[in-house]
Amino acid sequence: MMFMDLFNIFLGMLILIIGVLIGVAFLTLLERKVLGYIQIRKGPNKMGFMGILQPFSDAIKLFTKEQVYLNYSNYLSYYFSPIVGFMLSLMIWMVIPYTFNMLSFNLGILFFLCCTSLGVYTLMVAGWSSNSNYSLLGGMRAVAQTISYEVSLALIMMSSIILIMDFNLLKFSNYQFMIWFFFLMIPLKLKFLSSLMAETNRTPFDFAEGESELVSGFNIEYSSGGFALIFLAEYSSILFMSLLFTIIYMGGYDLSLLFYLKLVFVSFFFIWVRGTLPRYRYDKLMYLCWKSYLPVSLNYLLLFLGLKMILI
Repeated sequence: MMFMDLFNIFLGMLILIIGVLIGVAFLTLLERKVLGYIQIRKGPNKMGFMGILQPFSDAIKLFTKEQVYLNYSNYLSYYFSPIVGFMLSLMIWMVIPYTFNMLSFNLGILFFLCCTSLGVYTLMVAGWSSNSNYSLLGGMRAVAQTISYEVSLALIMMSSIILIMDFNLLKFSNYQFMIWFFFLMIPLKLKFLSSLMAETNRTPFDFAEGESELVSGFNIEYSSGGFALIFLAEYSSILFMSLLFTIIYMGGYDLSLLFYLKLVFVSFFFIWVRGTLPRYRYDKLMYLCWKSYLPVSLNYLLLFLGLKMILI
């Protein structure tokens, strides 16, 4: 490979990461605005025009605050787990090759599943290394929840993969030219959306930070930059999950305005649910996964396998 080719790939990755970080910044602003209007108040409206500079002032505040150093923590694990978690959440974005980037992921979905599985370890290490009972309990709950919903998430995605017989995310647009998978798999799409919420620890499945009993969950001992990195990792995952839902069920990947509007709508749906629904009970969450989502996704998987055999 020529030096310029490598430079172009690196540049493409850099632009992608900067774009994701700016997207995350404005997603937090959108969330605060939407939740504000849901609760009949304004939300951030002082910084810049209608509060548009609020995310940047938040970032400056978080990264310039004093870092807390714990006496009884496992310091290296405590310090590096948010950094690793943030890096993993950005690595997932590499499965979306832009037109100017020379990477193509033929096994993009497998790469996505590997990265999300590794993300579990950062949660576990962050909760354990703080050496606090609250953070350990929050970390254990987050790990159990994430692992449980990864199973149903993978099986739901398998149905779509069987229809297109490819792991490349870009191929979904070819097969949804006439009709979206959104209409072909209505129960699966709803289960997929709620599994994404459970996977990213979002309301109504935010048991990792159940304020009433866990104070703030696995990230209770984090402040300043560590907390900011955990926060950024969570929101970049939300943005990617919205993108994934749009690609698999709402017409595939294309660089049009409509595609980005669909992506914004799915991200808005995550926020809308947070402003509307109360938190689930933990045993009901596990029951929902193992007794409802898993059997239904397995049955649909068998149905699509059978259809594929008949059509072939």
